[in-house]
Amino acid sequence: MVAAADARRTIEPVIAGLGGIVLGKEHEIRLALCCLLARGHLLIEDQPGVGKTTLAQSLARILGLSYQRVQFTSDLLPADVIGVSVYDREHGRFEFHRGPVFTQLLLADEVNRATPKAQSALLEAMEERQVTVDGQTHALPSPFFVVATQNPSYQVGTYPLPESQLDRFLMRIELGYPAAAVERELLRGRDRRQLLADLAPALSPDQLLELQRQVPEVHVAEPLLDYVQALVRHTRESGHFETGLSPRAAIALLRAGQAWALLHGRPGVLPEDIQAVLHAVAGHRLQLRSAVDGSTAAEFDRLLLKAVAVP
Repeated sequence: MVAAADARRTIEPVIAGLGGIVLGKEHEIRLALCCLLARGHLLIEDQPGVGKTTLAQSLARILGLSYQRVQFTSDLLPADVIGVSVYDREHGRFEFHRGPVFTQLLLADEVNRATPKAQSALLEAMEERQVTVDGQTHALPSPFFVVATQNPSYQVGTYPLPESQLDRFLMRIELGYPAAAVERELLRGRDRRQLLADLAPALSPDQLLELQRQVPEVHVAEPLLDYVQALVRHTRESGHFETGLSPRAAIALLRAGQAWALLHGRPGVLPEDIQAVLHAVAGHRLQLRSAVDGSTAAEFDRLLLKAVAVP
C-alpha cells in the first residue's frame, strides 16, 4: 500500500488543476474529490451559473474518465438514461442499445427538473453499479460516478428528489457566490470552457481505483468509532430531527472521513476529519424539526457538534 503522504502528493496536482478552473472553491473541490475517493456519488445544489456543471466536467477531464452528460427535463424517460432494446429484424432478436449511463462519470444536469419516474432510472445504477433491462443485467464501467446538479427547490419547474434518491448521494455540496476578488479574476480571465478544453488529466482511472482501494485501509481507532456512533445516535434520540441517520449513512460518514484523512496525507482518521465532512454527508439526509431553535439547514452542524463530545 502506498503511504498516505504519497497519496497526498498524487492528489495535490488534481486539486491544483481543478482550482485553476473553479476559482476560490478549494474546500468544495476537496469535498468533491473526497466523495469520489470514497466511491460515492455527488450532488451539487446551488443557483444556476455558479459553476456546478463546470466542476463536474473538470472532474471528468482531470481524472481521465469517460464522460456523458444528460440534461434532465420534464419529458425525460428512463430509457433516455439507461438505454433501450430495439428489435433487429435481420437477426430476429432484440438488441440492447446502451444509454449514456454506460460511462465512468455521468453528469445528471439539473436532476430535479425531471419527474420522479425518470429520476428513479438512476437508483439501481447508483447503488449496484449495474442496470437491468428486460431481465438482463448489464454491468457499468469501473470506476462509475454520478455527479448530479440540482437547482433550489423553490425554482419553477423543479421536482423534489425522493428520500431514497437523496440517500444514494454520499455527499451534497454547495458552491455559493464567489468572493469579490475571485469574481474580478473571472471577469478578466479566459472563458472557463476554453480553460476546460486545455485541462490535461493529472490522474489515470487506474490510479484513482488504487486510491479508492486505500480509503478503507485508513486506520480507524475505537474512540473514533465511538464518536461516529455518538453523532448518529444523537440524530436518532435528540428529538431535533424528523428522522435520524441510517446505518448506511453512518458507514458513509466513516468512509468520507477516511477519504478526507487520505486526501490530507494522514494514516488515521481524526475527529476533525469527521467534522469536516459531516455537513456534506448528513445535511441532505436530515431534516430539523420546526420546533428547534434556529431550525435552518445551516444550523444542524452546530446542534450536532456542540451536543456530542469529542472523545
